[in-house]
Formats: sequence, C-alpha cells, structure tokens
Amino acid sequence: MTAGPVAVVTGGGSGIGLATCARLTRDGFTVAALDLRPSAAAEIAALTAECDVTDEADVSAAMSAVTGRFGGIDVLVNNAGITGSRQAARCHETPVEEWDRVLAVNVRGPFLCSRAVLPSMLARGSGHIITIASVAGLVAFPGRCAYTASKGAAIMLTRSIAVDYAAAGIRANAVCPGMVYTPMTSWRLDQPDLRAEVEDRIPAGRVATPDEIADAVALLATGRLGYMTGHPLVVDGGMSAL
Repeated sequence: MTAGPVAVVTGGGSGIGLATCARLTRDGFTVAALDLRPSAAAEIAALTAECDVTDEADVSAAMSAVTGRFGGIDVLVNNAGITGSRQAARCHETPVEEWDRVLAVNVRGPFLCSRAVLPSMLARGSGHIITIASVAGLVAFPGRCAYTASKGAAIMLTRSIAVDYAAAGIRANAVCPGMVYTPMTSWRLDQPDLRAEVEDRIPAGRVATPDEIADAVALLATGRLGYMTGHPLVVDGGMSAL
C-alpha cells in the first residue's frame, strides 16, 4: 500500500511518458512505468515493468503487478503510441500491416489498459483515465492516414469512457499535443529545413518539449479540474487554431 495516489504511465520509458513519470513523481504520485523498454524510468518510477500494450496477457500481468504492490490504481495515463513508419502515409499507400500496427498500439492499447483498470476503479468509486491523443485526432495530418484515424479513435474512446463511467466517479480525458520533440519525432526535427517547415505552421513558433505536455497531464491528474471529463485538452502552440 502507498501513502499517495498511484499512477500508471504506459510508454513511460521515453519522451512524453518519461517526462510524465518525472512530473507525477514530483507531484507526490507513486508512479509505475510500463514500456517495452522501461529501464530509463528506473530511477524515477517506484515500479517499472516490461509491457506490450497490444497484448492482453501482458497488460493484465502488468496491472496485477502494480495493484499487488501498491493496492490500487488512481490514474492511468495511456501514453504509449506510434506514428507508424514512412509507409504509413496516404490511405492507398499504407500497407494493411502498417495500418494494423498503428491502430493496435494507439487504439487497442488504450482500450486494453483502460479495460484492465476500470473494474478496480468501479469498486473504489473513483479513478481518472488520461489518454495522450493528438491534434491529429481533431485536424487531419496530411499523409498520415493511420495515425490520424487512430488518434481520432483514441479521443472517442476517451469520450465513451467518460459518458459510461461518470456516474461511478470515474473521469476520462485526453491530452492532444501538437508537434513535440521526442525520440519518435527527432528524425524529422533534427533536420533544420524540416524543423523550420514544421515551426512555420505553429503560431508559437516552436515545437513543444515533453515537459510541457507532462504539465498538462499533471494538471488533469492532480484533480484540480475535477469537473472536467470527456474533454480533449489541446496543447499545440496554436497549431490547430489556424
């Protein structure tokens, strides 16, 4: 058992997930980081576990490990996600296997993880599920068919959970970043010409840092916006306002 609230962060080994683990730890949460390679979070999180969010047995085992050690899960952060390879482009160009891979991580993953924690949240009459979606779920990113579709689905999964479980004291919200500098985007943003092209489309004139997205997650996780549920919180430097 723990003194503070327990948060599980999927994809907690890098990028936004790692920043979120660090921020929630500073805010007094007991954090469990799940990832295919969680070692980077070992010095931050109270527990790390290897977990493939697309695998039902993996998810069940990881969540059982968390509850077995800490006694319950107060906040689930569905952060694990992928953009897909460069083949995952326009619809007719996207291989079926690549479509399936993106949807498996970005939609099946949050579904399985949410499904795993909801029974215990129902039993306790409280809980918060926060899913890292994207502005691509609200405004289509050109040439990223699978990614855009998956993030739209993640937002609607969030809304579905919010509607179905609000009366039971459980909230669900999404955080929708714009472009963020992470290991997943560095291949593009490390090229000056491509970075300039991206930042020219952002009114704030720059991409976000993982810490800035973690700040948004923390705002939701700490309960200061306790009446907010079913909402996509956009953090994109004005990108989607154009």
